[in-house]
Amino acid sequence: MLNYFSNYEQYFGPLRLLHAITFRTLMAAVTAVLLGFLIGPSLIAQLRALKFGQHYDDQRTGELAARFDKKNTPTMGGLLIFFSVFGATFLWASPNLWVAVAMFVYAALTGVGFRDDYLKVTRRSPQGISSGEKLLWQTLITVLALAALLWFPASGQKIREFWVPFHKEPVWIFTGGLGVTALLVLVFFWIVGFSNAINLTDGLDGLAIGCTITVALVYGIMAYVAGRVDTSHYLLIGYVPGTGELAVICGALVGAGMAFLWYNSYPAEVFMGDTGSLAIGGLLGVLAFMVQQPLTLVIVGGVFVLEAVSVIIQVAVFKVTRHRSGEGRRFFLMAPIHHHFQKRGWPETKIVLRFWILSLMCALAGLGTLKLR
Repeated sequence: MLNYFSNYEQYFGPLRLLHAITFRTLMAAVTAVLLGFLIGPSLIAQLRALKFGQHYDDQRTGELAARFDKKNTPTMGGLLIFFSVFGATFLWASPNLWVAVAMFVYAALTGVGFRDDYLKVTRRSPQGISSGEKLLWQTLITVLALAALLWFPASGQKIREFWVPFHKEPVWIFTGGLGVTALLVLVFFWIVGFSNAINLTDGLDGLAIGCTITVALVYGIMAYVAGRVDTSHYLLIGYVPGTGELAVICGALVGAGMAFLWYNSYPAEVFMGDTGSLAIGGLLGVLAFMVQQPLTLVIVGGVFVLEAVSVIIQVAVFKVTRHRSGEGRRFFLMAPIHHHFQKRGWPETKIVLRFWILSLMCALAGLGTLKLR
């Protein structure tokens, strides 16, 4: 919104800064941090007063929660992130279709996650909305978002292109009804997959949001590069006009994440809950497709992928061994994998810091794919 004041730069020279996406991205990050600090104390106090704490049904998870005094920590902290991102984006991003679709996905999934968390805390049960209802909402949101992108010629052409790391041209263009269906399935799996992956990662204080910050930083750079004709051509990646404004959203997410981390760091005062993880995962998933870097998200979000894969391995090994011997075995002491290290006696802060280091390494590797073509 504030970029419209750049039209009056002839009256006040510094207003020309509002033309620059880099400046507005930085200001979005600062604004989101300030909003987070402004909202945080009252929101956490309200959640605590309403006794909106996390509930557990798994005995082993419950033991860990009790041991580290997490059971009554309020959830729904994703609201802090959402209001900070939304406010900063509204002020600093220049509205276009890419921004509108990204914020629609983020807002809609925040609503779904909030409903899930609300049912859990009011029922005092780990059961929120059913998995079927959640998938229904995620499918509807994905269909509406993709339909909007396909409707307009400029975005419709670009969203059909499928790029992979280390390749200097699209490897596939989704055309026809079958192609659009395949694209819908891919976008859906990215939204659902990374939503679940971030949810699984959100088990230790500061772990999920710290990794989210590094991923958002990388995709902010990628959005900026994809939106510039000179740098995109130099790096041999797809040029997508208008996606530079998505860097402002990523900047806002970085700032909101830093503010949330202030309250989520050990010992956590609030958890993000599905209100945060579901929405952030969906936002990152759709952003990855918009800037034509979907598979790069697997590299950049390597910690999220590791957490999800550890659960898949644990379940698979348990089912196979139970079928053969009648009593299932476990590959890890506990899954997701951060709980495995907890069971081995690692301090929580050490696990979080080491996973942050892994996330930073993954982020650097993801950035490296921009040049290696």
